[in-house]
Amino acid sequence: MGELVVNELPKWIVVSLWLIINMAIFLGTFFSYQSSAEYFYLRLIVGNALCVARASAACLNFNCLLVLLPVCRNFVSFIKGACVRCHRVRRQLDRQITYHKYTAYMICLQTAIHISAHCFDFERMITAYDNPDKSIQAVSNLPTSPNGTWVNPVRNPSTDATKEAVSTVSGVSGIIITLCLILIVSSSTETIRRWYFELFWYMHHLFIIFFIGLVIHGIQQIIHKQTNISSHNPENCYKKFDQWDSIKECPIPQFSGSPPQSWIWILIPVIIFIIERIVRFVRSFQRVVITKVVKHPSNVYELHMKKKGFYAEPGQYVFLHCPSISQLEWHPFTLTSAPGEDHISVHIRRVGDWTEELAKKCHVDEGEFQEAWKLPKIAIDGPYGTATEDFFRFDIAVLIASGIGVTPFASVLRYIWHKYSQKRNEFQLKNVHLYWVCPSTSSFEWLQDLLNSLEMQMAQIGKADFLTHNIYLTSGWDSDQAKNIFLHDNSERDAVTGLQQKTHYGRPQWNKVFGDLANAHKGMKIGVFFCGSKELSTKLHRHCNENSSESTGTRFYYNKENF
Repeated sequence: MGELVVNELPKWIVVSLWLIINMAIFLGTFFSYQSSAEYFYLRLIVGNALCVARASAACLNFNCLLVLLPVCRNFVSFIKGACVRCHRVRRQLDRQITYHKYTAYMICLQTAIHISAHCFDFERMITAYDNPDKSIQAVSNLPTSPNGTWVNPVRNPSTDATKEAVSTVSGVSGIIITLCLILIVSSSTETIRRWYFELFWYMHHLFIIFFIGLVIHGIQQIIHKQTNISSHNPENCYKKFDQWDSIKECPIPQFSGSPPQSWIWILIPVIIFIIERIVRFVRSFQRVVITKVVKHPSNVYELHMKKKGFYAEPGQYVFLHCPSISQLEWHPFTLTSAPGEDHISVHIRRVGDWTEELAKKCHVDEGEFQEAWKLPKIAIDGPYGTATEDFFRFDIAVLIASGIGVTPFASVLRYIWHKYSQKRNEFQLKNVHLYWVCPSTSSFEWLQDLLNSLEMQMAQIGKADFLTHNIYLTSGWDSDQAKNIFLHDNSERDAVTGLQQKTHYGRPQWNKVFGDLANAHKGMKIGVFFCGSKELSTKLHRHCNENSSESTGTRFYYNKENF
């Protein structure tokens, strides 16, 4: 039960509340339309498909209200700042991308339900003219008039459902909305985001067309409700269709369209999003100067930049924009510089067209100092917070990274280094454990100096055990290197990294790692921060849950970097 309270319960409370609200909206709308006398005649024609279509539409409106908010990063940062003392709320805000995805999945589900219900609607509207029930025929044949007497929007009984659907604003806008949704969701897979980020970026901006289509979807008002219920009770009069307008209690039923409601739901989030874009636009004109370009092994390069008034907490990230590459694209990168340093730095791996093009424009491969005027113009948006910025709130911080995922932790380690170099330890942290899984020996070089400085500094002040780093080399060594490693195994420093703490070979046995951490830090709050692959994230999350214990009071709080 301890692991549930620590890592799972807050998340599932949020998800359960969201699902309950969705269910309440769906059922409430369904039964409202099913029992409403205003829609009696429309239900007579199409049955409960009307109720299903309107219920799914209501859920779509609600989720379209929510889907933009998690990606309004300034808005999320504002809420996080307001909840500075409420750690559990802040941790849920760090999952904003996860909630954004859940909301998108719900939009897909409700869209499928909505389309299916309306397909059934149109089929029933066409067959209503030949229905054996004469009252349904009479309702369908009500003449068109300026005051909207008709209730069946299909005015031609010899048409087909497809032709009728594409002849309406609702049908055309619905097709466009659905196509946009398919393209947005299908381009959001992990593979496309990693290797074809530009495709993901551009397809995601189809949400603008999606929202425009959503607003105009109901503008034609083809769903009609009865307006003269007080003088024409449909439950009493529908069987007297042949006497309508000849008896006082059953005049001809009158109808009018239902005005669209979607714009009311999405107005506030759209305004918030527009403000976000204005802020980003303003930031794009703030001067940023690239002061240094460093080439590292393993297709990684480092940019040092300066921007007036810029301040970031450790572990935060920024969006970079290079107008000479693309006028629209902004790409997220974790800051590797720490608060107090006189520059902003990011480490960029050359994966994809944009990062490769930026490397060329920064003359990374030329290996010589470039004057500032030869380097491209860069804009910075941010910084934005991640889970890592809360590392100092725990008794123990466990930083786990695979490959380039170590970049957010470089900022954390630099921040610790600065605090201790100034003889200011403001943390409740008692220990920091770094676990880094690397594919090759060349991956160590750019972080090696920082780890070496931290080792020496902590030893000088008598805190050699404050930071432990465990580097796991999974490949990238040959037989000669293996012999050298074996010969120097008993030396004080590692043969590969030159650090005091030795390198491990192969992949970590995470069950043993977490078991040792739980035994070494009984009764403490242990924050586990991870940046890397989804597969490893799932495994680490499970180990955090399994090793949290009520009996010992040990709690593992799992946090994953999300961009």
